[in-house]
Amino acid sequence: MDQLTGVTIGPIDLAAWAPQALEVQAVAFGLTPEEVAVRLHIVGRHALQPGVIALGAMSGGRLVGFGYGMPNHREHWWSTVIEPHLTARGYEDWLDGVFAVTELHVLPEFQGQGVGSRIIRTLCERSGLDRSILSAIDAETPARRLYRALGYQDLARAVRFPATDRLYAVMGARLPLRGAAVRGSQGAGELQ
Repeated sequence: MDQLTGVTIGPIDLAAWAPQALEVQAVAFGLTPEEVAVRLHIVGRHALQPGVIALGAMSGGRLVGFGYGMPNHREHWWSTVIEPHLTARGYEDWLDGVFAVTELHVLPEFQGQGVGSRIIRTLCERSGLDRSILSAIDAETPARRLYRALGYQDLARAVRFPATDRLYAVMGARLPLRGAAVRGSQGAGELQ
């Protein structure tokens, strides 16, 4: 257990913990009950994917954060949406041989304490791959600042997924991730 935050991070069975994980996501991301119901089905499907890694952050016996990801495959729905955006920017090779961080959410009262950083770093370390990719709301949010601090750079912006009005950015990083305390040089390093 981390002495600073009182949070323990460890593997979880994604299918078994999906309802609790989506409660965290609903609070952290502002989901409606209808959106939670749709995502519950998606998370259940993801739990069956080969190579999926899921971690939970526990405090006082409750789930306060979670993250999961898997090796990316071009036939995954997410990849089919982002592929034209990556291809247009010369980053199509980021669809192959990368670890896709699918979800990462932490309850608001535990944000800013390094919980999200510990989850994503551990996911990426356990992936066994040398690059990671993810999507995040295309705005200056704490999540985007965290991803940049870890070494993620924009691969594509203004990506629109079906059934949402929000624009997303697709970000990629070479692994291992940088330390979360690293600031500045956001554009340093070449992704290709």
